[in-house]
Amino acid sequence: MRQKNEPQLDLSHTIPRTEIGRELQAMSSILDENPRIRDLVLKDLVGVRSAETGRTGMSADQTLRAAILKQYRELTYEELAFHLDDSAAFRAFARLARGQHPCPSTLQDNIKAISPATWEAIIRLLILYAGEKGIENGRTVRVDSTTTETNIHYPQDSRLLQDSIVVITRLLAAGKELSPAPCYSYSDHRRVVTKRLQKIRDTKKEDVRTKCYKDLLGIADQVMAYALKAVCVFR
Repeated sequence: MRQKNEPQLDLSHTIPRTEIGRELQAMSSILDENPRIRDLVLKDLVGVRSAETGRTGMSADQTLRAAILKQYRELTYEELAFHLDDSAAFRAFARLARGQHPCPSTLQDNIKAISPATWEAIIRLLILYAGEKGIENGRTVRVDSTTTETNIHYPQDSRLLQDSIVVITRLLAAGKELSPAPCYSYSDHRRVVTKRLQKIRDTKKEDVRTKCYKDLLGIADQVMAYALKAVCVFR
């Protein structure tokens, strides 16, 4: 059944019978056989405003299919908007209407409105469907991950020593805040460690750098001894 105010599909766009086209056609058929998936997405999209650009708003089915294309081809929203404008196969799969060309911000607003809980429910429906069709029993899980750029320092030996000393010292300090205070002692070497690290980084003399590394190793041994004594107190 067509949704209310659903635009007329651009029937001039059909999915080509290429390898990718056959994959898209198979995915499209699965979505058509599982209308509950579209209904789940529709609940999340209620209240999402259309972009104020005069472009036609996106239906739940279009949003779901655009999201699948984005993940399927690992696209940014800008790339997705380009392909939905340029590719007949993508337009046919997303079931865009004539003159419907969603911009990146419209795609982002609609796709991000689909909640994690909805995606989980969609996956469960697809697994159930695959089991009924004898395609997949759902007992094997493939875990994927996405790398994200973050501001972390390069894992040099001196930096790793500093991290270890800082974390252990922080835990020792937190332990002293307990009531009653545990009976162990320690010294805070973090400022000394920072100075040694700066000297290792700035010096051009190998003997100075070697001495600083030995100092760091000695401090690390001391801090480890503090930690072992503290562990014994809590046992």
